[in-house]
Amino acid sequence: MSGICADRVVIITGAGGGLGRAHALAFAAEGAKVIVNDINPESAGEVVAEIESKGGEAAVNRSDITDYASSGEAVKQAIDTFGGLHVVLNNAGINRDRMFASMSEKEWDEIMAVHLKGHFCISSNAVQYWRNQSKAGEKVSARIINTTSGAGLQGSVGQSNYAAAKAGIAALTLNQAAELGRYGITANAIAPAARTGMTTAVEEMATRMAPPTDGSFDYWAPGNVSPLLVWLGSEQSSHVTGRIFEAEGGKISIADGWRSTSGIDKNDKWEPAEIAGAVDDLIAKETPAQKVYGT
Repeated sequence: MSGICADRVVIITGAGGGLGRAHALAFAAEGAKVIVNDINPESAGEVVAEIESKGGEAAVNRSDITDYASSGEAVKQAIDTFGGLHVVLNNAGINRDRMFASMSEKEWDEIMAVHLKGHFCISSNAVQYWRNQSKAGEKVSARIINTTSGAGLQGSVGQSNYAAAKAGIAALTLNQAAELGRYGITANAIAPAARTGMTTAVEEMATRMAPPTDGSFDYWAPGNVSPLLVWLGSEQSSHVTGRIFEAEGGKISIADGWRSTSGIDKNDKWEPAEIAGAVDDLIAKETPAQKVYGT
């Protein structure tokens, strides 16, 4: 198949449904060969069958993204099945929502395992492959695409575990971009907003994100997010790295990161009693952060 990702091989985690499924179909439509990773092999198989019915190439992968060795099998499968690997799209995720005062250690650990460690495992295995290619003198045009969230960029009441993990993913993306460019690898992240099983678990959100019944633009459709990721996975995006994109409906934007202000320099050690006035002055001059979701 032709397209901007023709013959590029991509691993997409959590691709059996929701955003992951939309991404898999969009990549395949642009010529990519897709490893469809999901904990539910039946769902993954349905996505593969849909891709193949349209003339594309895909394969099911059941690797546990929270396990390093198992994640390595996904990379090996991509290479053995399709002859290489060009893109890792870390999409898989879960929710364990709870107010911080009531959150259990288990709920914290499960989110960190799937989101933060899950982003590390397959990416790390892929980077070993790409770095070896680069050191052998081969041209590498590889892509890591991570999935963060507005919750990670500005916080979300009742989701401190999820917000912390997604914030970690944003910072991880910046580090990957800074460290891996020498090997021909870019790293970017997406903070998507779309109708998925996770976002519609709350009745209010399900109502707000319901598909239109009048045939108008389906603003919250998962497929609206995918074109940006397909482009980021292509060779056309080689000049873009270390960016955190936001996408919803027909809107694409870049999230501006933390920035140091000019500050106040006493040129000497501060006394505790002097701090209050300095902090008041700093706050008066700052650009306020976006409000935490739910406040």
